[in-house]
Amino acid sequence: MHEEALFKDLRRRFGEIAAAQGAKRIVRVALWIGALSHLTEDHLKEDWARVVDGTAAEGAALEITVSNDLNDPRAQSIVLVSVGVE
Repeated sequence: MHEEALFKDLRRRFGEIAAAQGAKRIVRVALWIGALSHLTEDHLKEDWARVVDGTAAEGAALEITVSNDLNDPRAQSIVLVSVGVE
C-alpha cells in the first residue's frame, strides 16, 4: 500500500529529527500534502495516532496544508514542513 510506505518514511524521519535535536519528544508536526499524493487530509488525520504510535512524535499536534496545484513539482509528495521538539 502506497500510504504505508509514506507513513513508514515519516516515522523514520521523526526518529532522525528527534535524535539530531537531542529531543525527548516531538510536540508538533506540519505536513504539506501534494495534490496528486493520493492521500487525503481526512485519511491522514484518521491514521495519525497509528502513524506516530511508539515514536518520539506520539501525541504530537498535526498541522496539514493541502495543495490543489497539480503542476507543483511536489504534487505527488507529502512534505515534512516543520517539527516542534522539546
